[in-house]
Amino acid sequence: MARAGQLRNIVVSLAGAALLAACAGSAPGNLPLEGFTAAEIYERAEYELSRGREKDAAFYFGEIERLYPYSQWAQRALIMQAYSYYRRGDYADSRASARRYLEFYPAGEDAAYAQYLVALSHYDQIDDVGRDQGLALEALQELRKVIETYPDSDYARSAELKFDLAFDQLAAKEMEVGRYYLKRGHYAAAANRFRTVVEQFQTTSQTPEALYRLIESYLALGLEEEARTAGAILGHNFRASPYYRDGHALLAGRGLSPGAAGDSWLVAVWRQVIRGAWL
Repeated sequence: MARAGQLRNIVVSLAGAALLAACAGSAPGNLPLEGFTAAEIYERAEYELSRGREKDAAFYFGEIERLYPYSQWAQRALIMQAYSYYRRGDYADSRASARRYLEFYPAGEDAAYAQYLVALSHYDQIDDVGRDQGLALEALQELRKVIETYPDSDYARSAELKFDLAFDQLAAKEMEVGRYYLKRGHYAAAANRFRTVVEQFQTTSQTPEALYRLIESYLALGLEEEARTAGAILGHNFRASPYYRDGHALLAGRGLSPGAAGDSWLVAVWRQVIRGAWL
């Protein structure tokens, strides 16, 4: 009996070795995998991943799902396929695999990570502020799902940090466009962009400059009450910012001082600031 057991173990080991050997130097799609167990194919996929061959790893993980659907191995392989694609930079394929995991295994132990991969597949494509901001918006939506759906997961905190960065990215885009208009003397168009930052992105790092640029824009338009109110908000929340000093100097150059005046949209913001509702 002992010899029979030893022989069986040797055969299993040789089968696993044969799988590894058969893959060497050949395209993974040419391998007949039907004769191998899910565990053996999974081992091969991990081997490919460890060698930096993410495309081949994704193929093998996908074959487990095809040959052993709805098994525990298939569940594990699907999330690993999503990760393999992500590591390779195949964001669309990574997203598709991760979303398939969420569809088939919404209560799976890797559901939070699957949603996080969906978010990362958008987030990692965000580059400089000159690019289309659609990716930033999609990243925000998917990151919010991680934060709200899996608040106790290991990925929630990271998602929060990335959410803040993506949010700042959108504000930076508004600032870039506003500065473009400002330099060309389109003061009303510039003010509208800076207003968007103050109203919709007030928690970002772009807000002090947005208020300063509002002072510039409104002074150029002859709207002194609006400029003074923007200066008051800037001084209340960002007195240590160099933008406050510059804004105060702009107002002083016109014989003006910061202070809420008139009945513009900025006065409503000022009242919120005083009540502590806008910080």
